Amino acid sequence: MLNTTSIEAVKRHLDKYFNKIHQKNTQSSIQILIDSKKLDFQYNYSSEDSNQPFHIASIGKMFTATLIMILIERNSLSLHDPISNYFTNIELENLFIFKDKDYMKEVTVEQLLAHTSGIGDYFEDPVNSGSPMSKLIVSESEKKWTPYELVEFTRKRQKAAGIPGKVFHYSDTGYILLGLIIEKVSGKPFHENLHDEIFTPLGMQDSYMLFYSEPKNPLQKFQKIWLNGTDVTDFQSLSVDWSGGGIISTPNDLLSFNRAFREGRLFNEEKIQFMEKFEHKFRTGIHYGTGLMEIRFEEFFFLLKGLPRVRGHIGVLSTHLFYDPSTETHIIMSFGSSKLMVQSFKALIEIIRQLKRVKS
Repeated sequence: MLNTTSIEAVKRHLDKYFNKIHQKNTQSSIQILIDSKKLDFQYNYSSEDSNQPFHIASIGKMFTATLIMILIERNSLSLHDPISNYFTNIELENLFIFKDKDYMKEVTVEQLLAHTSGIGDYFEDPVNSGSPMSKLIVSESEKKWTPYELVEFTRKRQKAAGIPGKVFHYSDTGYILLGLIIEKVSGKPFHENLHDEIFTPLGMQDSYMLFYSEPKNPLQKFQKIWLNGTDVTDFQSLSVDWSGGGIISTPNDLLSFNRAFREGRLFNEEKIQFMEKFEHKFRTGIHYGTGLMEIRFEEFFFLLKGLPRVRGHIGVLSTHLFYDPSTETHIIMSFGSSKLMVQSFKALIEIIRQLKRVKS
């Protein structure tokens, strides 16, 4: 039987831990949700409004990957399809040229999902002319980017990173192409796919695509967004995300999604197992599969060996959506700032350590 005293002690410890973080970082609010039916442990922390909507950033890549898997399950497309089946040569022009050879005909849907297509990344890669995207978001705050303009940014200002299938290179541009494939195959806009296939069936009434749709529940003010020290909450230039991570959601809605994802209610379990072949290193301690990350804490620091590996995704705004298979625990966090990524990972480690106390 689980020790209810230890459960309450862990909750008090986490309250104290997150209160301390919030006191040090007054610009950004913090939201935490932990849910484990196996441990009979539920925990919520919010430094502002409870269950406040927030920009989930690249956690949205899990949603894009999910839509692709749903279409595959319906035999509408295949992982092995060349993406040239869905785009004209002009649409793919100059995106996959590496060492004077054009690989556009060799790129597959799977490679876009796994970031192994070799395409550049409009969000973080260097540019051969003009300002990088990270600066444009701030300097051109009224600019509303279309998906095709984001692809065009990579086409004109960046270079391919390598040969398809031979290199791992994280790319938001690749996920924009996946969003466009979803539109072409389904015959309807990307945001409608999100609502029709995920948000509505799962009762995610506070979730929507920023600039493209609205939630079923009345619009609430979402958590402030800080990018490299600048408050970009009201910037039109946040439209740079789209199918790479332009979703607004809440901790409760993300819990509904993660439960459905893990329980095989969105597509069959075999596809989840496929997505969880973490064969590529994104960063030290962070490995990538197909639209999913796995955190290997022991690579951060040797004394963390023994902590369970969690699976899910992070976002540049220090957002986390993870699942610990060993305790069947869902962990959702939003720190709302790109400068708090290290702090957010320290918090993730603290949560996992505290869950071990509950388990024991």
